[in-house]
Parts: sequence; C-alpha cells; structure tokens
Amino acid sequence: MTARGQLFIVSAPSGAGKTSLIKALLEALPDIMVSVSYTTRKQRSGETSGVDYHFSDQNEFQTMVNQDDFLEHATVFGHSYGTSRAHVDQKLLQGIDVILEIDWQGAQQVRKAMNDSCSIFILPPSKQVLEDRLKGRGQDSEEIIAKRMRTAVDEMSHYDEYDFLVVNDNFDMTLTELIAVIKSQRLAMRRGKLVNATLIEQLVN
Repeated sequence: MTARGQLFIVSAPSGAGKTSLIKALLEALPDIMVSVSYTTRKQRSGETSGVDYHFSDQNEFQTMVNQDDFLEHATVFGHSYGTSRAHVDQKLLQGIDVILEIDWQGAQQVRKAMNDSCSIFILPPSKQVLEDRLKGRGQDSEEIIAKRMRTAVDEMSHYDEYDFLVVNDNFDMTLTELIAVIKSQRLAMRRGKLVNATLIEQLVN
C-alpha cells in the first residue's frame, strides 16, 4: 500500500532566505516537490510559466476562486496567489511529499482544510539582517523596503501558529534542521504503519 504523501507548509517573511533554503532542500531530498502557485503578478525576467508560477490575470484567478479550485489563496503586496487543490491532492495520493511555500494567511486556510499538514516557520536572526538582505537584492526602493519590513513584522507575529520554528542564521545548519523535520515526519507512526504494513504484519503475528 502506498502511504499518502505528507503536506509541508513553509512560511517566512520576505528576505528570510526561504526560497534559497527550499531550493537546497529539493537538491538534498529529490523525492519531495514544491507546488507551483498561481499568481496575478507580472512574469519577471528569467521566470518560466509553470515552473516558477502559473501566471494568470485577475479575471482567470477570480474564476478559480469562485469554483473553489484553490486549497488556499491570499493577496500579498497587491497581487493574488493561490494553490491548486486538485494538483496537491493528486501528488499526495501518489505518495509524494509536497511543500507549499506560502504566507501565514494561506497556512491558516490549509490547516483548516488538511489538519494533518506539517508547518514550518523560518525566522531571520535579527531585523537588521532581514533589512540588509532586502536591500542587498537591489530590486526595491527605500519606500518599498520599509513597507516590506512592516509586513515582515506582522508576518513574524504568527510564528507560534506553526509546528516547527527554525532561525536562518547559518544557512547550512538551517538546511540540516529542515531536512531533519522532513525526515521526522516520514518516520511518524501514522505514516510508518502504512509504509511498513507488510513487515509489521509479519513481525507481530
């Protein structure tokens, strides 16, 4: 019997290093995947539709909302983002672990819909480091950076809604901690019983 995949929620304020950590996590654990979100924001240079995001206009996005096609959806910095319910369900049924890279608003929605999900929040080591990372991107004006910092403080106030908390002070150490969380959930009793059902039957009977 194929055990149902585990759904992981990973959230962090902008600039905390979430995207880089998840990329490294996928390289370390190639049997896990990230769900590609839908978004109404414009496609940036170097991005590929269907790989980075599924890009759509506001009308298309709202139609999907009305049809209850999203497991979660939220508006961040004036743009809408959503996770396909059907796609996630399909991968989990195939026994594939799925990561949702979403904010706290989306995480709340997913927990209500799937209470067996595992959630992880990534914190920066300090506000100053967070601000330095945002400035280091060279993409935003001082005004936008200030807005992102205010939003980050609000996002970080929701840290205690999550199952696991990691601080991205040392990249390699943080990656090791994320891998440990993934592996611990794979060894959890509810899943281990299904994966090892035949062996358990032989051993205890």
